[in-house]
Amino acid sequence: MSEKVILVLVDGMRPDGMMQCGNPFAQKLVEKSTYSLTAQTVMPSVTLPCHMALFHSVDPERHGMLTNTYVPQVRPIEGLFDRLDKFDKKCAFFYTWEELRDLSRPDHLHTLMCFNQHKQSDTDTKITDAAIDYINKETPDFLFLYLGETDEVGGHDCGWMSEQYMKSVSKALSCVEKLQNSIDDSYNIILLADHGGHDRSHGSDMPEDMTIPIVCCGHAFEKGKELSGLSIKDVAVTVAKLLEVSPAKEWEGKSIV
Repeated sequence: MSEKVILVLVDGMRPDGMMQCGNPFAQKLVEKSTYSLTAQTVMPSVTLPCHMALFHSVDPERHGMLTNTYVPQVRPIEGLFDRLDKFDKKCAFFYTWEELRDLSRPDHLHTLMCFNQHKQSDTDTKITDAAIDYINKETPDFLFLYLGETDEVGGHDCGWMSEQYMKSVSKALSCVEKLQNSIDDSYNIILLADHGGHDRSHGSDMPEDMTIPIVCCGHAFEKGKELSGLSIKDVAVTVAKLLEVSPAKEWEGKSIV
């Protein structure tokens, strides 16, 4: 029997920010998870290219997205949403940054919801609550929840590792804790970031930009197991394996399980 997975991404969350923000949930989550605090994202370490790598398990030079502007793929690669839908998995996408809408091709999602973080406040809380309500009513096989305030309000506005950044990270972790406590424990939760950041920017190959956390919690994962050598490209392959779906032939990542 296949698993169910919730994938949560906190935009711009550095591993050291996650562990030093003062939210005790971070340490509790790591202790009951298979995890890495030294996983690597892709270059350029920019939001849309990183998300495309996350969902298509290849580097930006292969999927073709090098900036935050989507362009049609010249050599199309099947994405995670598209692949799961082909195997009749019920998928949903809850997000707060509209540029991510092209992570799925049309007609592959059961539900898609966006609260635009540029037009309203407290979107991490709003989108989390909406996702919890949907999960409990519709029991999807896979849901992607994107939380954008850490990057937008914390990093770019005030600087990575600033007081406001740390508050934003802590808030995002509280959203993850609320999610975990509000849904059926049959779900596995994978928490990660797309990139880190330094000063008030990101996009370079600096360790501060490239290093991300990947934390996998649930009955499919061993508790307190630290891994090395992980990549953001490994996540789509892992989700597909948990849902008993074969990966697309172009995917380059490896499964964590």
